[in-house]
Amino acid sequence: MGVKETESEVTLSFKESEVRVLKFGATVLSWKVKGQEQLWLSDKAILDGSKAVRGGIPLVFPVFGKATEGPCAKLPQHGFARNHSWELLGQVQESPLKVQFALSPDQLSQEARDQWPSDFTLIYTLTLDSDSLTTEMSVENPGQSAFGFNVLFHTYFRIPSVDSVKVNGLGKVPVHDKVSVSKYQADGEPVTISSEVDRVYSEIADSNKIEILNGDKVDVDIERTNLPDVVVWNPWIEKANGLGDFYPKDGYKTMICVETGSVSSPVNLEPGSSWVGRQVLKAHL
Repeated sequence: MGVKETESEVTLSFKESEVRVLKFGATVLSWKVKGQEQLWLSDKAILDGSKAVRGGIPLVFPVFGKATEGPCAKLPQHGFARNHSWELLGQVQESPLKVQFALSPDQLSQEARDQWPSDFTLIYTLTLDSDSLTTEMSVENPGQSAFGFNVLFHTYFRIPSVDSVKVNGLGKVPVHDKVSVSKYQADGEPVTISSEVDRVYSEIADSNKIEILNGDKVDVDIERTNLPDVVVWNPWIEKANGLGDFYPKDGYKTMICVETGSVSSPVNLEPGSSWVGRQVLKAHL
């Protein structure tokens, strides 16, 4: 039980659960409950800090996707939080185990500062319980001017089979389908995967519990606070083949991304203000 730190990683252990975090991107690489891995990590994920990690829980901030205009237009896809090293602030609670990481402009490359000059502080809190992992992001604006941002937990879940996976609880909400390049209203039925899927489900009430099922069995449920959008992503065959760090190439059969965030429109943060969003992932073994 407790926290172990190396130069590049932090390991959290609590009862029968364990989490590994790469300081680069504050990326959760692994979450095990009773020895069973809950997250998918590519066998060819780059862990040396040269690029964002393919798998685990990459952090998306301050932009989701690639902005074509506005203050985030110069930033790379999904922003800079996932490709800079974060500071481990330390353990702040023993039971359940809670640790915090921080990122501020001082830790950014000059290139990133030039691309997005806003003043900010990110505090990322991980809480590990016996069967759950809570990820919480606090965004603070200590500067003199307001800024807008997106934030998202880009969680890759390990699943038994894409043929039997279902995502339930999204509701009859607006959908932006990036594969068919269309917008429509979801029918509220569980989402299944039989081809490439890349969709943003929006305006989902906090009260909606999201469930990832294998057949009729719930494997993981997700509770959200202040995160109205959920992205469902699976690259399928062609896209997986085109991603150099996605391996094995048939890995799409054992993963699904169910990503909670606030990405449909920017969150506006006034000087001196803060914003907090969190998700609670609970494993059902």
